[in-house]
Amino acid sequence: MTTCPWSKTRYEGLEVYNYSPLIYANGCTDIAVTGSGTLDGQAGWDSWWGWFHECDEDFAQLRQQACFGVPLAERVYGDGYHLRSSFVQPYDCTNVLIEGVTIVRSPFWQVHPVLCRNVTVRDVVIDSQGPNNDGIDLESCRSVLIRGCTINAGDDCIAIKSGREADGLRVNVPSEDILIERCVLRVKYGAITLGSDLTGGIRNVFVRDCVIGGPSLYFGLYIKTNSIRGGFAENVYLRDLSISNLTKEVVQCNFFRGEGETGPLTPSVRNVELRNVTVHRARNALLLRGYRRSPIEDFRLIDCSFTVDAPSTVQHAELIFDNVTVNGRRITDVHQLR
Repeated sequence: MTTCPWSKTRYEGLEVYNYSPLIYANGCTDIAVTGSGTLDGQAGWDSWWGWFHECDEDFAQLRQQACFGVPLAERVYGDGYHLRSSFVQPYDCTNVLIEGVTIVRSPFWQVHPVLCRNVTVRDVVIDSQGPNNDGIDLESCRSVLIRGCTINAGDDCIAIKSGREADGLRVNVPSEDILIERCVLRVKYGAITLGSDLTGGIRNVFVRDCVIGGPSLYFGLYIKTNSIRGGFAENVYLRDLSISNLTKEVVQCNFFRGEGETGPLTPSVRNVELRNVTVHRARNALLLRGYRRSPIEDFRLIDCSFTVDAPSTVQHAELIFDNVTVNGRRITDVHQLR
């Protein structure tokens, strides 16, 4: 049993003892952070955010420890290291409510439940655009509601994850049964992101009645993995969305992100549906890149309209169209996207 004074947490999908998140609970039931006030992490480039440029060596060491199965009790960071802490983190908790608050100047990921059950994040405003400042990160969580939130983040607005590489395989807990509705997602990378830490898998994600887009938002839906991280994403449904001003694709699903096809694992993505999605402007509709040995399966576009600047890219993906238009032209075949 460790006597380490730091908190048990995850850093980019890997288990570690590190600086405690600013608001932290472990193994608790029926907990809440509510109210109309502002939670200010007081981060800036002269403190937490500046560590973004100094963490590479520490993170490489942590990845190596996870790869070689170094016990968690020996993965002790904190003073002298540069792995930033999350802001609000319930860890292995049940019945969690985060409601009404405004979050600014977060050190790192902002609302970051890990291994939790029955989580509600409602009417929260997030406005923190430091480096890699994801808005809401769900890791290996089950039965989650995110409703009525407004997010301007320094990275992905809402990211769903399930552990990374060796730790993801060892813990092997997916994120599943997640409803996201009536949110406004403006900045910066993916509005809804699955991965890239999805080694434990993601299933049953429902997104509806959201407004997505801003002059510096990249993607509407971003599914990212590779053969180092593997994992699966299945049963992902987006409907009744209004999307505008995306600087990249409405949907990017890319098995070649990061290290690409260089590892022993085979990712899979199947049963993804966009229904009644209106895109007022984006660079592209789709960038889908599966593997020849593991194509993206059953990707459906139904009653969707896209206004875009450039053709799509589709490699090793099974697409189904039903009442889809791109720049006013009805699409019935994948070749018409190119």
